[in-house]
Amino acid sequence: MPLPLYLLALAVFAMGTSEFMLAGLLPAIASDLDVTVATAGVLTSAFAVGMTVGAPLVAALARNWPRRAGLLGFVLVFAAAHVVGAVTTSFPVMLATRAVAALSNAGFLAVALTAAATLVPPDRKGRALAVLLSGTTVATIAGVPGGSVLGTLLGWRATFWAVAALCLPAALGILKGIPAGRAKEGETDGPALRAELARLTGRRLVLAMLLGALVNAATFASFTFLAPVVTGTAGLDELWISVVLMLFGAGSFVGVVVAGRLSDRRPGAVVAVGGPLLLLGWPALAVLAEEPAALFVLVFVQGAASFALGGTLITRVLYEAAGAPTMAGSYATAALNVGAAVGPLVAAATLGTGLGDLGPLWASGLLVGVALLIAFPFRTVVAAGSA
Repeated sequence: MPLPLYLLALAVFAMGTSEFMLAGLLPAIASDLDVTVATAGVLTSAFAVGMTVGAPLVAALARNWPRRAGLLGFVLVFAAAHVVGAVTTSFPVMLATRAVAALSNAGFLAVALTAAATLVPPDRKGRALAVLLSGTTVATIAGVPGGSVLGTLLGWRATFWAVAALCLPAALGILKGIPAGRAKEGETDGPALRAELARLTGRRLVLAMLLGALVNAATFASFTFLAPVVTGTAGLDELWISVVLMLFGAGSFVGVVVAGRLSDRRPGAVVAVGGPLLLLGWPALAVLAEEPAALFVLVFVQGAASFALGGTLITRVLYEAAGAPTMAGSYATAALNVGAAVGPLVAAATLGTGLGDLGPLWASGLLVGVALLIAFPFRTVVAAGSA
């Protein structure tokens, strides 16, 4: 894989740390900003909404920009948003910084996904996506748990400062490793924006986006509210939150590696194994969460299955949007973040019911069930390989 792809993954690591880190910081942020944990969970949805709306909008605006300038600008705005977030005492201001960070993250990821697909042969998009998403999975393994520990020891604001600092080497890597011009001479001669947007009327593309969104919604529904499960249901100390997040991240890394190997040629195998695992795994986690050993094992398994299946479905989005070379990345980003926005909202609605802290886990199982019901009649489409 080309070096620029790994430099893009470094920036994705910084952004992924920010996107996921609230899972371990919500109780502290809620207390400091004088809101409920459920209200603080809206910060996750606000980030996802910003990315969902921002991905196609920013990608359309930036489709004729030099890639290095666009990627560098997005990273620097992202860092600035975290500096403001680290010093504010206002929940509305914090909400606004998450929206700004989301827009810059959306722009970066949309351009990066498109760039990644053009850096490799056409039949290796899945592997390129796996390298790029490895930045997110490493963030869940190291960045998010590290941020949770840092937040526990020095306060949640220290984590925001750390994310801003992480952006600086990522920006330097982009500056040094990504060519100043376009990846290919004459790339502006591609399809017009209207033609690329018309791809969204394709049934196969819409199906891939819908399924990817539902699986990601299930992932974020539970991941966002894992901290109360660890300290409440399982009765563990706050420092164990970092361990659980690290296990989820380790599983997600395994899932991305598997998806990278299989999603180009054998996506059906990933769906056939990952779908039932997720469908059974989230309710099993809800039933067994009181037992720490079961909690640790199931969190790892669910992380692996979530990212293997989700990554495979997002790879299908890139294949189905092949006729939209500058917008395909934004369609994949939008699908991911529709799920990331809807999932926490659905999960938050369950917290006020008799299900308590386990409500989000049951909600995740329901969302996966809906995805599989939709996918079943179109299983031959979902299982289609690249060649």
